[in-house]
Amino acid sequence: MIHSMYATPGARSLGAAVLLLALWSPLSAAPAKGVLAAPATPVQLSAAEWEVAGSVHTGLLACELGQSVRVEPDPAAPGHFRVQLQRLVYHMRPVESLTGAVRLEDDAQGAVWIQLANKSMLMSQRLGRRLADECAGAVQRSVAQAMRLNPLPSLLDPQ
Repeated sequence: MIHSMYATPGARSLGAAVLLLALWSPLSAAPAKGVLAAPATPVQLSAAEWEVAGSVHTGLLACELGQSVRVEPDPAAPGHFRVQLQRLVYHMRPVESLTGAVRLEDDAQGAVWIQLANKSMLMSQRLGRRLADECAGAVQRSVAQAMRLNPLPSLLDPQ
């Protein structure tokens, strides 16, 4: 905004407000906080990454502390997923894991979805903490119940 010595303080404030409104308007191209548009050209997946994508549990997964995470295939990017926690939406791609866990990553926002046999968790690498833990669908809940009923022997137990 060009300031003039002839402009009144009220006119300057009004001009600044109009400028801020134009920059922060919901009609602007900038997405809401926590929501990024899907990549214009999705990353091509390897055969191993397609295998990981085929193992992802989708749907609404109940988590601890009354939270829930929705995991859905991204229709704009085959093999990729949209992971949503409240108003935060992540566009994730499958990543090959040495441990065998299903792993999805959103490099742009620094988020990771880890899916184990008995639970899943959403982590923020930028914040260095879990955003949601103990998330599970029906299959994972049944595995968790079986693990509670038949625990594996401890490595420290005598053999």
